[in-house]
Amino acid sequence: MSGSAPRRDHHLPVETTSFVDRRGDLAAGRELLARTRLVTLTGPGGVGKTRLAARIAAAVRRTFPDGVRFVHLSGLDDPALVPLAAADALDLHDHSAQPPLRALVEQLRDRRLLLLVDNCEHLLPACAELAAALLHGTTGVRILATSRHRLGLTEEHLLEVRPLPVPDPDGDLSSSEGCPALALFADRAAAVVPGFRLTAANRAAVARLCRRLDGLPLAIELAAVRMRVLDIDQLLDRLDDRYRLLTGGSPAALPRHRTLRAAVDWSHELCTEREQLVWARLSVLAGSFDLETAEVVCAQEGASASPEEASPEEASPAGASVAGASVAALRSADVLDAIAGLVDKSVLSRESGPDGTRYRLLDTLRHYGLDRLRRLPGEEPAARRRQRDWMLRRATACERAWFGPGQREIVARLRADQDNLRAALDFGLTTPGERLTGLRLAGTLWFYWHACGAPREGRHWLDRALAANPEPTRERARGLWIAGLLAAATHNLTAGLALAREAHALARDLDDEAEAAHAEYVIGVVTLFMDDLPTALKHFEASVVRGPVPGQHLSLYGLDQVELACALGFLGEADRAVEVCERARRMCELHGEEWVHSYVLRMLALAHTVRGDWHRAERHARHALRLKLAVHDVIGIALTLDLLARVAAETGAHERAAVLLGAADHTWAGIDRDRWASAALKSTRRDSETRAREELGPSAFRRAYERGLGLDLAETVDYAVHDRSRPLRPTGPGEPNAGRPGFPRATTGLRLTRRESEVAELVAQGLANQQIADRLVIARRTAEGHVERILGKLGFSNRSQIAAWVAAQR
Repeated sequence: MSGSAPRRDHHLPVETTSFVDRRGDLAAGRELLARTRLVTLTGPGGVGKTRLAARIAAAVRRTFPDGVRFVHLSGLDDPALVPLAAADALDLHDHSAQPPLRALVEQLRDRRLLLLVDNCEHLLPACAELAAALLHGTTGVRILATSRHRLGLTEEHLLEVRPLPVPDPDGDLSSSEGCPALALFADRAAAVVPGFRLTAANRAAVARLCRRLDGLPLAIELAAVRMRVLDIDQLLDRLDDRYRLLTGGSPAALPRHRTLRAAVDWSHELCTEREQLVWARLSVLAGSFDLETAEVVCAQEGASASPEEASPEEASPAGASVAGASVAALRSADVLDAIAGLVDKSVLSRESGPDGTRYRLLDTLRHYGLDRLRRLPGEEPAARRRQRDWMLRRATACERAWFGPGQREIVARLRADQDNLRAALDFGLTTPGERLTGLRLAGTLWFYWHACGAPREGRHWLDRALAANPEPTRERARGLWIAGLLAAATHNLTAGLALAREAHALARDLDDEAEAAHAEYVIGVVTLFMDDLPTALKHFEASVVRGPVPGQHLSLYGLDQVELACALGFLGEADRAVEVCERARRMCELHGEEWVHSYVLRMLALAHTVRGDWHRAERHARHALRLKLAVHDVIGIALTLDLLARVAAETGAHERAAVLLGAADHTWAGIDRDRWASAALKSTRRDSETRAREELGPSAFRRAYERGLGLDLAETVDYAVHDRSRPLRPTGPGEPNAGRPGFPRATTGLRLTRRESEVAELVAQGLANQQIADRLVIARRTAEGHVERILGKLGFSNRSQIAAWVAAQR
């Protein structure tokens, strides 16, 4: 019924600059994590807590069989979303009826992992509640947090992150080569002045500068960028002048928390006027953003919703207030130039995204920009409105394109924009006059909440939006049926049916055929979930015979056909179910659609099991799995694994059945261990286990089952779509491509790891070792080692054979 989108990278952040030596702190952090389950790194902004925490986590990751995950909180403002952000980082997809935090604890009860929770200070109560629940409800989860303030739990151990030590500039500096503060400055200065290095002539001045900056890494980095236009003595003189202004004459009297502020102030003053304005306006963007978003939010051209998109109560005043004539003239080209300047000045950082380069303001610099923005009359609400309108326009475009070939790209883009979508939703629901647009945005994202594994967060926003918009509008009708669909997805069927019926009645009153048809789908699917098969059959027969009404989303019409086939299959009418599926399949293939198509294929497989045609059932189920992995539809994968385990048990592949049962149980553990208390699902699983266990015996069954339990999602699908009951070879005697020129046969039964498979793909694309290293952000020697291991495992002697083998595998 729903799936899950490709996740943002919640493993440890990739380091794009060198890490300054903090051996003592690293050792202390590792020692604390070895003997306690909650460690909080505390310290002022800009001191390097996040980088140090990531290094500590990387150093201990091998001690955690279930891995290390990174929870980003800097772009999150709503405490209710903290447990959902943690579940998202852990790639969990809870669809049970439990409260989110309780469900998270239940899913992690048997895991051994490290959770790195970054930037807790603005959400302290929620973070403390999360930590306490995990500490008390699990035994194998450890937490490494970063915060300017402690969480306040009795189990908490603190590690204070201090500024970098700086030697006395007037003392003996002959042994200062290993000084972290000086090394940091030299590294960042060399990035803008090639060839810069510490010498006897400049070492005292650099030490004096770092001491003025209290050894704060962020302040040192911002100052080093100025080496592009100033030498070290000029840099020091200008910094001293600025500090004297702030302290009435003595640069030594500035408190540490004001040292960073002074350094940021100085960087701000060295920006052009346009760069300052763009910095301020970009501060409304949470998380990372692409250039197009930056241009819309920062420029005045084409940012507001069109008149037909905005309701009368919410239409933004023409020409929102700006700070002056120069501000009003800011164009997209000006924004691009300003962004380039801010990147050069290290105010903005660059990172790769699903659709190209993205940018990010460090949290300290973002809050500084917000402070500046709020000093400009009317600027903050105008910038936030432009952000909200742009997120609505982007979501609308994604919804229109959803039933088509670009689903993977749509999902990846929305995942990358998640923090900004949340900020736009919050603006709409907390700002007077904006509430209907908030409901419109929450409703437009129905496919994201439903297909991308976010039903709990969708309910969170829709419940708020519906409460704020009681008036009988099209937006409310849509919000009601979506809330009903998401309630059903979390197994609250009674509430789901009531919401869908309310939506249907309202849509009828408004003469809105499309929203009425959408509500009817939800009514039908809840009826099916309630096992009222005859009623569900009549309902979906009528919907499919009627065909799509004007404005109805083709995804939901496709699902009408899926649910009709499901009802037919459960009632034993396999031939009719196959006929319905084949029609739906042609529709999906015509549009290049994958998500609904994967459900059509699974239903086609189910229909063939009713017929007893196990070969066709397995073929369709494997095809479904490939599509589901492509869109990261974890629920669909779990359902299809259960089906393939049954096929294996029925066809005598009992070891394969046991492995698939282990993999299915592992996948379901991240959704709902009880399989939604579904009698049909539990019965199918039980029958498959009984047959496999009887044939294999308890010991052999357990060994195979535990193999499946140990597979991750990609490995699970890889196993399931291939016949792993014997060693897998690319080709063999008598097999397709065997003996053909350019299609070498692997001479060993060894399987490539996931990373080796990635490297093999890049070799096939013609990339050299250095290019592979750059693409995967690894060292060249590491890339060379992967290539050598691939050659050894496959029994090949050159890269051309790897490329031909990859082509044959495809």
